[in-house]
Amino acid sequence: MISAFFVVLFAFLAGMDGILDEFQFHQPLVAATLIGLANGHLTEGIILGGTLQMLALGWMNIGAAVAPDAALASAVSAYLVTGPAQVSVDTGMAIAIPLAVAGQVLTIGVRTITVALAHVADKQAEKGSLRGVEAIHWTALIIQGLRITIPVIIVMAVGAGPVNDALNAIPDVITKGLAVAGGFIVVVGYAMVINMMATAELWPFFFLGFALSAVTELNLIAMGMIGLVLALIYLQLSPKFNGGSGKGGSNSSNGDPIDAILDNY
Repeated sequence: MISAFFVVLFAFLAGMDGILDEFQFHQPLVAATLIGLANGHLTEGIILGGTLQMLALGWMNIGAAVAPDAALASAVSAYLVTGPAQVSVDTGMAIAIPLAVAGQVLTIGVRTITVALAHVADKQAEKGSLRGVEAIHWTALIIQGLRITIPVIIVMAVGAGPVNDALNAIPDVITKGLAVAGGFIVVVGYAMVINMMATAELWPFFFLGFALSAVTELNLIAMGMIGLVLALIYLQLSPKFNGGSGKGGSNSSNGDPIDAILDNY
């Protein structure tokens, strides 16, 4: 009962933060890890969340275009993987893709509802009622949270048996095809990350990470500590960040007009 409560709580927070985008509860790595922790299967939650996070790197809202919903995909698939159903991580990945598309439809519907709520908030503002505006604000957030919570509760209510039967009824060609498609999208996520760090300053860290990964005695905590220490050393020694230029000790040679203006004050 306690684990079910926390699963519902984390799903609700993921739904709200899907629109707030403040505490990152909707990110797959966070949502899946928390739900895995609530179900007592933290490792599986982290593995699923990390894999889904690379997939979700290619999802973003641009203008009026709404991206697939990472929050619903993460919450439901994490419960299936770490909950009583105990499906495999690969199956969870395959399920996450259509769930994200279904979540996209849900979030469009919820945002359509909030348009009407915005007009109600305008009327409350015209009356000078701050409490009325706050009430509409919280109502919209609660609806966003229920957008993820209700599907998770439905999956929990159905139970592990029917869920496994439904998953087993899906032909292998579909589940394997979705898994392969998910793998391609993950590659796109990796490519985006590499594209962002494709600079002369960061390439050494990139290759050093590959070299350290071959040392089997180092776990993820040790790798993270080494990376943090190297980053701190780099920030302390690099003239770009400590006020020097490497060509005479002045920021003016960096070519940044803003730095040149600041140097005059």
